[in-house]
Amino acid sequence: MLELIIFAGLAAIVLYQLYSVLGRRVGRQPEDQPAAAEPAGPVVRPADRPLEAAEEGVSLTGLAAVRARDPSFDVGRFLGGARSAYEMTVKAFAAGDRPTLRNLLAPTVMASFDSAIAARETEGRTESVEFLHAPRADLEKAEVVGAGDLARLTVRFLAEFRSRSKGPEGEAVDDRRTAELWTFERNLKSRDPNWTLVHVDAAEA
Repeated sequence: MLELIIFAGLAAIVLYQLYSVLGRRVGRQPEDQPAAAEPAGPVVRPADRPLEAAEEGVSLTGLAAVRARDPSFDVGRFLGGARSAYEMTVKAFAAGDRPTLRNLLAPTVMASFDSAIAARETEGRTESVEFLHAPRADLEKAEVVGAGDLARLTVRFLAEFRSRSKGPEGEAVDDRRTAELWTFERNLKSRDPNWTLVHVDAAEA
C-alpha cells in the first residue's frame, strides 16, 4: 500500500513537470507581433482612384487626346490605312494619276505633287514604281489641334521600291530606300473616316 502511495506521488510530480514544459510557449507567437501602425490619412484603393481623364484641369495630349474625342480610334487600324495610302500615293505620283492624288492629298500637297508631275511630263518622261517589301509604318506623333476637333498624326515610313523611268535617252531602273514623315489630318467630328495627307518631310532612316 505504501508503495502505491509513493508511485502515485512520483507520477504526480512527473505529470506536473511535463505540463509546465509543454504548456510553455516556445518562440514568438502571432499575438506577440506589434500591431501594424495605422496609415496617416485615408486609404485609397486602386478601384477608388479617379481616372485622370475625368479630373478637372487635366489637359490630355497625344493618343489620349485623340481617343478622348474619338473612342473608336484604333492605332493598328490607322497605321494599316496609312500604309495603304502611302503605297497608293507613291504609285499614283509615279503614274501621274492626278484624280487619285486629289482624293488623298490636301490642296497644298497636291499643288506640289502636280508641279513635279507637270515637269516630268514636259521632259517626256514616264515612271512606274514597284515596292520590293511592304513599307514599315510607325506612329511618330499624335496631337489634337485647333478647337479640339482636328487630329493630326505623323507616321514614319521606311520603304524600298524599284523605280522604272523612260525618257528620250532610254529606260532607267533605280532601286531606292526612303525614310519620310507623313502627317495626316482628320476632323474627328466628321462622318468621313478618311485621313488627308497634309505634309511630307524627309526623315532619318
